[in-house]
Order: sequence, then C-alpha cells, then structure tokens
Amino acid sequence: MNKAFTATALALTLAAGTAAAQSAKVKSETEIEVKDGKEVKLTGCVARSASGTAFLLNNVEGKDVSSKSYILVGDADLDSHIGHLIEVKGKASDVGDDAKIEVKTKTKVERDDADDKKTETKTTLEGDLAGVPYLGVKSVKMLRASCS
Repeated sequence: MNKAFTATALALTLAAGTAAAQSAKVKSETEIEVKDGKEVKLTGCVARSASGTAFLLNNVEGKDVSSKSYILVGDADLDSHIGHLIEVKGKASDVGDDAKIEVKTKTKVERDDADDKKTETKTTLEGDLAGVPYLGVKSVKMLRASCS
C-alpha cells in the first residue's frame, strides 16, 4: 500500500512539474467601430468606465441626442481629457436606422512547447442598438478643463 501511495504521489508530482513547464501568454486586442451611423457633433464630459477599460461621454448635449451617455470608441487620446468638457465629432450608433457596430478581436496564444496560435473574430451588431449607445470618435476639441 505504501508503494502504491509513493508511486501515485510521484506521478502527480511529475505531472504538476510538466504542466508548470508548459506556460502560455495570451494577448488579446479588441477594436469597436461604428459603421453606417449618423454623423453627429456632441458635447459632454469624459469619464472612465467602471471597468476602467473604456471611456464615457456623460451629460451629453447636441442635436439628435437620444442618450445622456455614450461609450466612446476610436483612436483618440481620451485619457488626457478625463474630467474635461469636450466637443466630439463622429458617428453615433443610436441615431439612424442603418447604424451598425463592428467588433474585431485578435487573440494570440504564445506557447513555450508548441506552435503559437492566432485567432480573429469579427461580429457586426445591427438593428435596434438601444441600451448600447456607442460614439465612434473622429475628432475631439476641449471646451473646458472642468465639467462643473
């Protein structure tokens, strides 16, 4: 019985060591783009989302506004505008019947003891986008350094 326990413990130790030696790094990148939405010019205050991974435009004012907050997407440097009152030009996903949101995700898994693996996914959301108002940022102009 003692030999069986020793053999089992040795097998588990070797398996754990092998699993620890096989490590992987996962890198993922997601792009969100508003397609076919209506061009708008809105003002509001920039804030970071609760998750810390996105930016919001709050207290929004402008023509054709149907939401008081938007999730801002695009390549604009929004980190430097947190807490500022800004004017944003871009495409709104909640204005117009043809609005679409395209989400592209690229993932790369780098493994030590095997070939790397890359995957890409692309999803298009169409139709009623109420509850998920996105604003594809084309330009940003700071109006005030404070929202108050």
